[in-house]
Amino acid sequence: MEISSKENTHFFSNNTVLPVDRSSFKSESSASKEKQSCCGGIKIFLVALSFVYFAKALSGSYLKSTITQIERRFDIPSSLVGVIDGSFEIGNLLIIILVSYFGAKLHRPRIIGAGCLIMSAGTFLIAMPQFFMGRYRYERFPSTINSTVSLSPCLQDKSQTPLSALEKPQAKINAGCVQTAAIVGPIFGFLLGSLCAKLYVDIGFVDLDSVTISPKDVQWVGAWWLGYLIAGVISVLAGIPFWFLPEHLPKPESRKDSSTSSEHSKFIEESKDQHTSYWQQAKLAEMAKEFLPSLKNLFGNPVYILYLCASIIQFNSLIGMVTYKPKYIEQQYGQTSSKTNFVIGLINIPAVAFGIFSGGLIMKKFGIGVLGAAKLSLGSSFFGYLLLLSLFAMGCENSDVAGLTVSYHGSKPMSDYEQALFSECNSGCSCSKDDWDPICGENGVTYISACLAGCQASNGSGKNTVFFNCSCVGTFESSQSSSAVVGPCQKGNECPKMFLYFLVVSVITSYTLSVGGTPGYILLLRCIKPHLKSLALGIYTLAIRVLAGIPAPVYFGVAIDTSCLKWGSKRCGGRGACRLYDSSALRYVYLGLTLVLGTVSIFFSVAVLWVLRKRFSPQDETFSANGERGACGTKSRKDNFVNSDRLIQSIYWPEKETRL
Repeated sequence: MEISSKENTHFFSNNTVLPVDRSSFKSESSASKEKQSCCGGIKIFLVALSFVYFAKALSGSYLKSTITQIERRFDIPSSLVGVIDGSFEIGNLLIIILVSYFGAKLHRPRIIGAGCLIMSAGTFLIAMPQFFMGRYRYERFPSTINSTVSLSPCLQDKSQTPLSALEKPQAKINAGCVQTAAIVGPIFGFLLGSLCAKLYVDIGFVDLDSVTISPKDVQWVGAWWLGYLIAGVISVLAGIPFWFLPEHLPKPESRKDSSTSSEHSKFIEESKDQHTSYWQQAKLAEMAKEFLPSLKNLFGNPVYILYLCASIIQFNSLIGMVTYKPKYIEQQYGQTSSKTNFVIGLINIPAVAFGIFSGGLIMKKFGIGVLGAAKLSLGSSFFGYLLLLSLFAMGCENSDVAGLTVSYHGSKPMSDYEQALFSECNSGCSCSKDDWDPICGENGVTYISACLAGCQASNGSGKNTVFFNCSCVGTFESSQSSSAVVGPCQKGNECPKMFLYFLVVSVITSYTLSVGGTPGYILLLRCIKPHLKSLALGIYTLAIRVLAGIPAPVYFGVAIDTSCLKWGSKRCGGRGACRLYDSSALRYVYLGLTLVLGTVSIFFSVAVLWVLRKRFSPQDETFSANGERGACGTKSRKDNFVNSDRLIQSIYWPEKETRL
């Protein structure tokens, strides 16, 4: 522990024995107790704040993991799910101004505690529809439930009407501490999503033995609501300590008198004093008068504007990609929701965290300046999106679905796939084209329903139901049998291998893109005049939330909906959720949109580098917002970066913990 020069002079001198002073021992003892009390308070605050970060990150990432579950549960398209996801940012924007204003005037720990309660109430509210909308219903042929009754899936009697779908079973160290919690939160969020996706949506309300679908079925919905209840409880627990913390943490006397306090601490205290004095003396008219010139000065900075545009477009790319990544993996590679969330939480997010850490480490180790930071950020984006390009070759072919991707005779279908759902083999059956109750024929082809497969008989119950005498299965090319089983057929033999390749490239891509996060943020801070930094960061955060966080999930969802081959139908009428996607179209839409946006952001990053090169001199390592060299100081590379070391440790950009 450091000791101030004043204390050194008081207690020690060369070859001198000081007289014993009892008051000095008392003051030393009281100072020690005060310091212990202060350290204890700070530790409690840090632990509590870290837990809050963890709870917030867990809730945000869990929302991403339940996108497909919510879509199936409420029969809604991806575009509407995108609106739900974007509303997370809308909620932030509605409260951020009030918190910013009252946060500096009221009891800040209690405001944080109140925020935790509001956050928990929000997560509880998300789960409420599960308890008000009745049990989940999925389409299933009636005879698969009751083995004592053998009905013909192919209703040859035109006067006989299909039974309604069955109801689903009712059923430094301190700053590293907080940021680590923000990284760990999404990992646990996706792992929680993986666990809940394995559990049936109505678990606890229905007999699970009566459930005839498995997690591999496209109609499967996991217990999405359970994770929100858990996240809500965690948020409540995270907020409790803040109600018992004082409004201001005590500061030990030794620290007040210490002449060796860090430059960072001095800056905070001076800024606080100046801020308090300013608000006491300034008038509203003067504030408004200063705001507009500051705004004009900020937007007149070409580096800031170009970097802001690059960030907005890149965040559009990344937010859209992350939001629908679980859906893409499920639909493209035939993986379950549980496995998808597990892979993202255990592999992708740690890769992103390691990339962020690596970017800061590279900046520190090599003492990289402003121009070097711009180059590193640009290189990270360029190579990241270049790797993303290779994913176009790592897709799976469409599953063979009779009437949608292949005809009933094995050839490619007609352009109007709705007309191709009916064939001579099922012409004697009374089938609905809106049903989705897939079965897998022994010929390896999936049929939308047992009725459309022309099946005449069935045996067994539940998941073990077997259909016989299926006329459409027998007419298929090289078919040796006319039987079928419940559930869709698995994707081709090459798909698991492609999924493994996808995971490897995806992890490397996530790491590469994340390396540029820290250098880019340092670039943003160093290109702004000191008195404009707060305004610049506020506008940056607001722009990312409004222009990327809200619209990206919506238009990505709209684009993904265009690749749907078979839409479900709601019980009350109207189009429901998509049951089957065109794998090739989905791949080109999802990856293509991500890549196009990323490419545009790279062009803006190149423009940033070009502007910096025009104003950069090898003799000057700093760059000012108005183009004057050395205006921010003329320190050496190493010294300049060391002063930014604490800044790198506390790097933050909008919703980092949920965008991983």
